[in-house]
Amino acid sequence: MTPQQPAPAALARRRAATPRVQAIDIVRGLAMVVMALDHTRDYWSATPVRPEDVAHAPALLFLTRWVTHFCAPAFVFLSGSSIYLYEQKRQDRAAVSGFLLTRGAWLILAETGLLTFLLGWGYDLTLLLVIWVIGASMVLLAGLRWLPRWLLVGLAFVILAGHNLVPDGEPVTAANAGWALLYHTPFVLPVRGHPVLVGYSLGPWLGVMLAGYLVGPWFRLPLPQRTRRLRGAGAGLLGLFLVLRATNWYGDPSPWSIQPQGLLHTVLSFVNVTKSPPSLLFLSLTIGVALLLLSWVETATGWLSRVLRTFGQVPFFYYLLHFSLLSGAAWVWTTLAFGRAVNLGFVPASAWPPAYAPSLGRAYLVWALLVLVLYWPCRWYQRFKQQHTYWWLSYL
Repeated sequence: MTPQQPAPAALARRRAATPRVQAIDIVRGLAMVVMALDHTRDYWSATPVRPEDVAHAPALLFLTRWVTHFCAPAFVFLSGSSIYLYEQKRQDRAAVSGFLLTRGAWLILAETGLLTFLLGWGYDLTLLLVIWVIGASMVLLAGLRWLPRWLLVGLAFVILAGHNLVPDGEPVTAANAGWALLYHTPFVLPVRGHPVLVGYSLGPWLGVMLAGYLVGPWFRLPLPQRTRRLRGAGAGLLGLFLVLRATNWYGDPSPWSIQPQGLLHTVLSFVNVTKSPPSLLFLSLTIGVALLLLSWVETATGWLSRVLRTFGQVPFFYYLLHFSLLSGAAWVWTTLAFGRAVNLGFVPASAWPPAYAPSLGRAYLVWALLVLVLYWPCRWYQRFKQQHTYWWLSYL
C-alpha cells in the first residue's frame, strides 16, 4: 500500500472513530436536488416575467422558484457545520486553517473559471455566485476561527440581525466596488472592460457560514439533546419570521401586501422575502426550516434517505456534474430546436428564438431525468472516496 492508500482496515477504523452525521448529508442532498430544479428552469423554461413577481407570475412559477430559496442558505450553513466537524477530526488548528485557505481559493477559481464556462456559454460574463461566497467565506473563516467563541457569536449576530440596516441601493462604481462585494444587490461591474456579475455579496453569507460553524458542536451531542436544540432553534427562527413579517416592521426591504388576485397571492406576497442580499427574514425562514429538517432525519431509513445521503456526501462533484449535463443538454436542445445554441438563462428575452415558449412541464421532466442520471456517477464517486484518501478528494 502507498501512503495515499492506507489498508482497508485502517480506513475502517478511521471512519468508525469519526462517523458522518447522517442528517447533514441528507439535508444537504435534498438542497442539491431542489437546487437543480431552479437551474433546470433557467436553461429549459426561462420566462420573460420574473418568478418572484407576485403581481404577474403564475402561482406555480412562483412556487417553483420559491422552494429553491431554501437551497443556498442550507448549503452554506451546513458548510460551516461541516468545517467544525472537520476540525474536530484533525485536531491541528494551523493545518485546518491552511486547508480552508486552499479549499476556499480553489472554489473561487472554480467559480470564475470552470463554472463561468459551464453556466455562461455564449455570453461574455464572469460569474461570482454561491460557490464564490462559500470559497471567500472559507478563506475568512480560516482566520476568524482563531477568535474566541463568544466573539464569533457576536459577529454572526451582528451580521445576520443587523445587515438590513445598511443601505444597498447606491450605484456600484470602481470606488465602492470593494464594499459592494460585501453588501449589495446583484450588480455587474466592468473589470478592465470585462463584465463581472456579482450575484451573491459576501457579508450576509459569511454570517450564515459562521452560524453553521457555531452550531457545529450540537452535532456531537447525544441525539435527544441535539434534536431538542435543533427544533427549538428552528421553531424560534420561524416564530421570529412570522412576527416580523406580519408587522412589516423590520427584516426585509420588500413588505408584503394584500393582493388583488386573492388569498393565494396574498400568502405568496407574505412569503416572498428577499434573497439577494439575503434578508433577516429570508434567512429566518429558510434556516428555520433547515434546522427542523436536521432534527427529523438523523434516524431516517429507506431508499430516499439513501439517495439523498449519496448526493450529500459528494456535493461539489454533484454540482459540477449537474451543470455539465444540464447546460450541455440545453446547448444540444436549442441547437436542434431553433437552429442555433441559445443560453436562455443569460441572454435577454428579446434575443430568444421566435419559436421558443416556456414550459414548466418540460423543466420538471428534464429535472427528474437529470437527478436520475446523476445518481449513478455520484454513487460511484461516493464509494471511491470511502475507499481512498488521495489529497485531491478533499477538493472535489
